[in-house]
Amino acid sequence: MNDHRSQLDGYSLKELSDYLLAYFEGHLREAAVLHEQLVIDCDVSFLVKVLTFLRDDSQCQFKQLTDVCGVDYLGREFRFEIVYHLLSYQYNQRIRVKVRVREGDPVPSVVKIYSAANWYEREAWDMYGIYFLEHPDLRRLLTDYGFDGHPLRKDFPLSGYTEVRYDEEQKRVIYEPVTLTQEFRKFDFMSPWEGARYIFPNKDKLDPIDDNEGDK
Repeated sequence: MNDHRSQLDGYSLKELSDYLLAYFEGHLREAAVLHEQLVIDCDVSFLVKVLTFLRDDSQCQFKQLTDVCGVDYLGREFRFEIVYHLLSYQYNQRIRVKVRVREGDPVPSVVKIYSAANWYEREAWDMYGIYFLEHPDLRRLLTDYGFDGHPLRKDFPLSGYTEVRYDEEQKRVIYEPVTLTQEFRKFDFMSPWEGARYIFPNKDKLDPIDDNEGDK
């Protein structure tokens, strides 16, 4: 591959994809160009090596980490994806690096590679319960320290588990289990248009279907 790379044009994303697939042969599951970004799926055990290479290699120069986020694929063997978004100022290119882990599997922290990962990893831990190994200060970031659960998991109930309110008699904030008159904790994921028991006689009114109407 030509070692010369124009700062404005650079290698195409397809060429960069081939370059990375050749260098990390056997350790990248896939690489594809989507929405003008190169997306690579990497083995979690090689995450640190891949990100270090992307940052330091002269053909890459992805010096900025712009985001780290989690994705929950409930029911899949590798339930969580952790996605790293990188930017190369020198070559004006973006790359997305993804790793997959089972629930409970640790992910190596990349704070030593990108200091910006600190709070991003804390947020992923708080929202999804993804544990980042050797993170310097892995604490909750958006919820309270005593919060129960991880709110962006797909099995987390919409109502939560705990209600927080100010008690006038005790003159302090208290925590109580959530009590609801309607069940919000179970989901069938059915489209509202499938099996919906409503007809639409006009635009301003919804009339429920009478089960006994056919017997009249």
